[in-house]
Amino acid sequence: MHTDTERCVRAVQSKDARFDGWFFTAVVTTRIYCRPSCPAVPPKVENMTFLPSAAACQQAGFRACKRCRPDTSPGSPEWNARADSVARAMRLIRDGVVDREGVPGLATRLGYSARQIERQLNAELGAGPLALARAQRAQTARLLIETSGLPMAEVAFAAGFSSIRTFNDTVREVFALSPSELRTRAARGTAASPQTPGVLSLRLPYRAPLYPDNLFGHLAATAVPGVEEWRDGAYRRTLRLPYGTGVAALAPRAGYIECRLALTDLRDLTIAISRCRWLLDLDADPAAVDEQLATDPLLAPLVARAPGRRVPRTVDAAEFAVRAVLGQQVSTAAARTHAARLVHAHGERVEDPEGGLTHLFPSTPALASLDPAALALPRSRRTTLTTLVGALADGSLPLGIDSDWERARAQLAGLPGFGPWTVEVIAMRALGDPDAFLPSDLGIRRAAQGLGLPHTPAALTARAAAWRPWRAYAVQHLWATDDHPVNHLPS
Repeated sequence: MHTDTERCVRAVQSKDARFDGWFFTAVVTTRIYCRPSCPAVPPKVENMTFLPSAAACQQAGFRACKRCRPDTSPGSPEWNARADSVARAMRLIRDGVVDREGVPGLATRLGYSARQIERQLNAELGAGPLALARAQRAQTARLLIETSGLPMAEVAFAAGFSSIRTFNDTVREVFALSPSELRTRAARGTAASPQTPGVLSLRLPYRAPLYPDNLFGHLAATAVPGVEEWRDGAYRRTLRLPYGTGVAALAPRAGYIECRLALTDLRDLTIAISRCRWLLDLDADPAAVDEQLATDPLLAPLVARAPGRRVPRTVDAAEFAVRAVLGQQVSTAAARTHAARLVHAHGERVEDPEGGLTHLFPSTPALASLDPAALALPRSRRTTLTTLVGALADGSLPLGIDSDWERARAQLAGLPGFGPWTVEVIAMRALGDPDAFLPSDLGIRRAAQGLGLPHTPAALTARAAAWRPWRAYAVQHLWATDDHPVNHLPS
């Protein structure tokens, strides 16, 4: 979008928050870059240039605006709506892969050479993977500086910097303030609030509107005891992370999601934030989704009643695939019971002083060693589950945020017991395909019939062609016509 100068200028002059994260405004006279909704007086048109990423702005020598804090804007929704190499690379960079595995590791995961990835990212984002990862490290450092009392040395290494000097230089370059000045400035602007030792309190931004009822209702109603819970107005769950474990508590607030993270290793902060944002679909563009779905006169009333619906996702694609198999042809309560048995038999124990979480969901290696005869499932379902776990364990079925959606669909469909419903629900909630569709789902067919839409799978699929590429969001609206606990925000 940043190449459409006229459209960008209109967005900046109208301070349109819908475009935050889509592009950044760099002011050539002040050498400052802003988000489109910056509250400052817009600069003259001739002094504006538009760049596709914060990393590109920083690489060009611009520093972040102190008023609108463009580094904290929601991520570009483009990377969640595409499955090409650039979008998959951006999802991996956001997940901290470059910090952990370097550019060669990123390239290996994508099946390209490091030079190809560098060229593709520079062409589309104006910055390579190292610059993009550096911008993310700077944002993580700012979060830790402003929301914790950690010593600066611990902040530096937790944010992914290799040295204190690099940390200090980067913070000064990006924010035009030293780390200690950032902390002092943040302390002046907010009232002190009591904090639990070891727990970080953050605000996760999103593009308005956001309709929380089915988003949090679904997560709470399907929560696996011991791994997930709804407590004190927040959805809480355990996290398996590269360097340790964690507990995340997420609660809807006006204009943001309140996020509390308890991590055993602060180096996992970036990936924990990324997974929480992914879980709640916070980088979606609700205006684009709702505008497209509202063109169908029978869907339009649903969209008008609940604008900004999101797709509830997962923090672990392999975990969700296992849970999808456990939930085949059974009720929500039965699926929770089956999953809870697996958790208590094979999950790792964790400590949760603030709530009732007790375990991590079992890892793939742990599930690969289980005895199929011990599963209280029909024989065919046991075969489906053990085949899936075997494919996940040996790496022949890679599922994650970087998956090629169509390839993953084909691989899943080749496993015994995987019909179109299971494949599509994994594509929608585990892989994040915004166009995943479940025309054979009983709830969808019943909702379609009640609205006057075609309700046979073939006819409904034909009608839904006009909803593309946002059919997964249409599914949320159709499901919400049923009075089921998944559609209601828990009290």
